[in-house]
Amino acid sequence: MITSRLTSKAQTTIPQPVRAALRLREGDEIAYVIEEGRVVLTRARPEATGDDPFRAFSEWSGSADTKAYADL
Repeated sequence: MITSRLTSKAQTTIPQPVRAALRLREGDEIAYVIEEGRVVLTRARPEATGDDPFRAFSEWSGSADTKAYADL
């Protein structure tokens, strides 16, 4: 069993084996589904992320842009 700890701010780190299994990278969105008292965590599909007005700006998602806008 893979576990992680919840912080006082209700945050947790997704363990590396889970990130690897879901092929998660920085900036990826994850989806949660509650089923019969369990939570299923999956990588969110782009169409499942809702109406993101910035989704059209994918050309600004490079590492240089991430660094340049990190403090905003």
